[in-house]
Amino acid sequence: MKFGKSICILNVGGTKYAFPRDVIKDFPLRRVSRLHNCASEKEVLEVCDDYDRERNEFFFDRHSEAFGFIMLYVKYGKLRFVPQMCELSFYNEMIYWGLESSHLEFCCQRRLDDRMSDTYTYFSEEDTKAEDDMRGEDVRENSTGTVRGSAKWLERMRRTFEEPTSSIAAQILASVSVIFVIVSMVILCASTLPDWKTAENNSVEEHRYTESLEHPSGIIEAVCIGWFTAECIVRFIVSKDKCEFVRRPLNIIDLLAITPYYVSVLMTVLTGENSQLQRAGVTLRVLRMMRIFWVIKLARHFLGLQTLGLTLKRCYREMVMLLVFICVAMAIFGALAQLLEHGLDLEMGNEDYASIPAACWWVIISMTTVGYGDMYPITMPGRVLGGLCVVSGIVLLALPITFIYHSFVQCYHELKFRSARCTRSLSA
Repeated sequence: MKFGKSICILNVGGTKYAFPRDVIKDFPLRRVSRLHNCASEKEVLEVCDDYDRERNEFFFDRHSEAFGFIMLYVKYGKLRFVPQMCELSFYNEMIYWGLESSHLEFCCQRRLDDRMSDTYTYFSEEDTKAEDDMRGEDVRENSTGTVRGSAKWLERMRRTFEEPTSSIAAQILASVSVIFVIVSMVILCASTLPDWKTAENNSVEEHRYTESLEHPSGIIEAVCIGWFTAECIVRFIVSKDKCEFVRRPLNIIDLLAITPYYVSVLMTVLTGENSQLQRAGVTLRVLRMMRIFWVIKLARHFLGLQTLGLTLKRCYREMVMLLVFICVAMAIFGALAQLLEHGLDLEMGNEDYASIPAACWWVIISMTTVGYGDMYPITMPGRVLGGLCVVSGIVLLALPITFIYHSFVQCYHELKFRSARCTRSLSA
């Protein structure tokens, strides 16, 4: 298309930019450069929202501030997010103008990756919901109302079990689940008290009575296990994607917490009154102690645990970096401590530092400024090394902790905002 003037004006959300006509042809933004190849005004309107032939002005109903940052990329070659603007919204603007995530600076790419991974489940559920709506249309045309009612009932059940804030019934169900978790943890802790009958200080018959349904603790444990099992089965039945359900970390934890009970009951039944029960006692206690995983079930209902999990997911690079710092410092200071405290004088040396692994224990305690006092250097060089170890621990641990802290605060505010939004929608 031949433009009427040598100057082309881009009007983006009310902000105007003027360019020579020849610049439009090789403009870095693909949508703008497409204007040069338009053969008619109809094709121009397919690229932009409006066109003024007299002033040769192209109007785009887009975010003006975002386009301003994109123009900074055109001018200087650096593309960063707009402050106080959602990363996904800015990414949509980038796609509209013909840019990709690879054009972003590395720090902004990480922010975009974190946000996209965080919202992947949400968008997947929205897409699945849209597909279900389309299937629902077919059902309305080809099926009876009973099928439609069944689909709605399954969706309502899924939201009740998976989203604790989606309805009053979901909140009640979540509260009951929390109560069962607390009760099971109290029983688990009480079973380790000295006055509690356990397999360690009782006969086989007493152990079988304690772990049987005739004992109050056995009854309570069976009720809790029954609740968790029923909850897990129902959530599996009403889930949309069975494979995705099995792969979720919290569901895996549920399975790890429930399975040991049935394994231990099966082992008890198979051994009967046999002496094999005493040999299996250690295995039973280990399996039953795995009930501690039930505490992680609280992550479904408490914002703090969700924030912790999301922070660890986003900051896995910083966590790896922290472990590398600790391992390197532990190897260096452990070897030096063993040499200064024991290696230089094998006969009169400090026996607490007889090996590097033993010295590494002292390094970890010193770097984290815990200081149990179970082992300490007695030579002057060893004490100097201990001081350096403590100072280096403070410095090395503080570096990645800062990033983890800021990520925790950000995750907390995001989850708190979502929770408040769900609460408002529920009250509405």
